[in-house]
Amino acid sequence: MTGILGTGSYLPEHEVGNEELAARFGVTPEWITGKTAIRTRRYAAPGEAASDLAVHAAERALTDAGLTAADIDHLVLATSTGDHIVPQTSTVVQAAIGAHRANCLDINVACSGFVHALVTARGLLALQPGGRALVIATDVWSRFTDPHDRSTAVLLGDGAGAAVLGEVPAPLGFLGHLLRGHGADRRLLVVDAGGSRLPASSETVAGTRHTLRMIGREVTAFAHSVVPREIGELLSSQGLAPQDIDHFVPHQANGVLLDKLVATLGLRDNAAHRTVERYGNTGSASIAVTLDEANRAGALREGELVLLSGFGGGMAHGSALLRWHQGAPA
Repeated sequence: MTGILGTGSYLPEHEVGNEELAARFGVTPEWITGKTAIRTRRYAAPGEAASDLAVHAAERALTDAGLTAADIDHLVLATSTGDHIVPQTSTVVQAAIGAHRANCLDINVACSGFVHALVTARGLLALQPGGRALVIATDVWSRFTDPHDRSTAVLLGDGAGAAVLGEVPAPLGFLGHLLRGHGADRRLLVVDAGGSRLPASSETVAGTRHTLRMIGREVTAFAHSVVPREIGELLSSQGLAPQDIDHFVPHQANGVLLDKLVATLGLRDNAAHRTVERYGNTGSASIAVTLDEANRAGALREGELVLLSGFGGGMAHGSALLRWHQGAPA
């Protein structure tokens, strides 16, 4: 069985509280908290890129797993805000940490990227018994947020999280997953320019076409309608009910949205883990960061059921279910 051997995360030092953003947008800090449950978020320092955050998280995950970069066969990195178009950010991280044997690939599935990366790494390891994979999610959304767009600026922050995958004793490890795209809704979260359809130009820069645009009400509707239905599919496929889940680690999109989502799912009151209040929405990194904090707090116990769920840009949804393994590699 493939499971998680160790976790790590990294948040930049620069903290941006609601007071700073409230003054910019002519609202109160309490207004931001009431709409999002977010009180503060972190921004990368000047010169600090997605790969820099990823390196810190990766090294911490390797230490937690009791392994070194030389032990890694596959490095799968999820990001929508990578260092470059080419090369892939995973190769930048590979060189920095010394994972010189590793196959490297990037995945861009926005906020569900970490789950998609985990499932991809699990598939690669199924073809290589005894192999190990380093899965990283990192985003620097502060560089792609319009500072005058209140709907996104109050939500987004920067961060990175990581997990090391390898063999664990049965029946622990990953049990199942559900990945699904909803491309008909792709207009709900968009960065218009910078790709082959609308390359960078003076006009696209002047028109702030390189920053994230979101139709917030429809994104919320997507989360409340699609995510519970598809999580229900995954649980049913494993013969499980929501009340069987010990730990729910969702994408930290918005704290108010998460409260409603947990209620709709019918999970136990204490099942959901949250970091959104302190870090905001860190994109693909949010599940990885939250999982690491739960792991390091000792909240996850051997054999407990952990449900990971990411949803957002694409639109896309991905959930994965595992029985937690606590300890050294098998």
